[in-house]
Amino acid sequence: MLGYHVPDPDEAMLVSGGSTKDNAPFKVVIGHGNWVMPLFRKVRYLSLAMFEAEIQERCVTRQAIQLDVRAVIAFKVANDTQSIVNAAQRFLSEQEREMSVLTGRIFSGHLRSIVGSMTVEEIIRERQKLADEVLVASKVEMGNIGLWVDAFQIQSIDDGNLGYISALAAPHNAAVKRDAQIAQAAAAQAAAEAEQASQRKQAEYQRQTSVLRAEYQRDIDKANAEAAQSGPLAQAVALQEVLSAQAAQARKQAELREQQLQTEVVKPALAEAERVRILAEAEADRMRIQAEAAASNNRIALDQLLIEQLPEIVKSASLGMANANLTVLNGPEGVSEMLNGMVGQGLTVFNSLQKALSSNNDQAAG
Repeated sequence: MLGYHVPDPDEAMLVSGGSTKDNAPFKVVIGHGNWVMPLFRKVRYLSLAMFEAEIQERCVTRQAIQLDVRAVIAFKVANDTQSIVNAAQRFLSEQEREMSVLTGRIFSGHLRSIVGSMTVEEIIRERQKLADEVLVASKVEMGNIGLWVDAFQIQSIDDGNLGYISALAAPHNAAVKRDAQIAQAAAAQAAAEAEQASQRKQAEYQRQTSVLRAEYQRDIDKANAEAAQSGPLAQAVALQEVLSAQAAQARKQAELREQQLQTEVVKPALAEAERVRILAEAEADRMRIQAEAAASNNRIALDQLLIEQLPEIVKSASLGMANANLTVLNGPEGVSEMLNGMVGQGLTVFNSLQKALSSNNDQAAG
């Protein structure tokens, strides 16, 4: 717009030709526009952007050793009105070139002065200290011309192939080299030891694997052998168990049979024999009494009485046998023999009674 001017964000607009505040030679406008009367006012612009200057200066140390120092300065016009006025009055015509040249000269002078107060060893070890001292020494002069230094960085220090810096670095380089060799040797030794340890572990692993495989194969062979023998062995064991069970069962049956015979045959038979004996004795007593009675009566009547009692004696004996559970070892023949024995016993008893009665009768008759 005609008569209205707006500076860029990194510019300061300078308006001259009119009255100003604070006795400034011109009006400074930053960050906003301003009306400017044509023909009566003049507008110029001053950059507030960053600039850079490089210096390469030959300096002499306190030891009279020459060093080539290379550095870079980052600077700009300060943002306050007074600094802008100071910079505009000095650099407005050719701002970038004039500011860079003047800045380089200011820093070079301070750099030579400070290097001259230090030794090479101090400069090498304390490079940042050198840069800080140069920056502090230059700020006052830079402020007077309206400039602000953002950074000062020393890029290189060289003794021009004199060899002094190399000599200073030689012990360190040797130590570094020695440490590197030691570290390399240690690393090689560690690698060798690790390789040996790995080989030992691998050998041990292979040995253990072989042992485990052998044990595994042995277990497999044993299992196969046991499996091959398990069929016949199991049959033999089973047959033995069956035979043992049968033998035990037979023994048990024999014991039960023996107990049964004791209960059902032997004990009843003994009881019946005792009963028969008691009956026989009673019958003998009875016959004796009758015989005594018959001594005074007819002998024929007495014999007839004995004959009548004989079936009762045999009957009693047979009833005893019927109630007794006797074990007959030779089948039917044994039964016949037993019956014949019972009948013979009855006849024996009869004959005995008859003889006894006869003897009694004869005594009575005599």
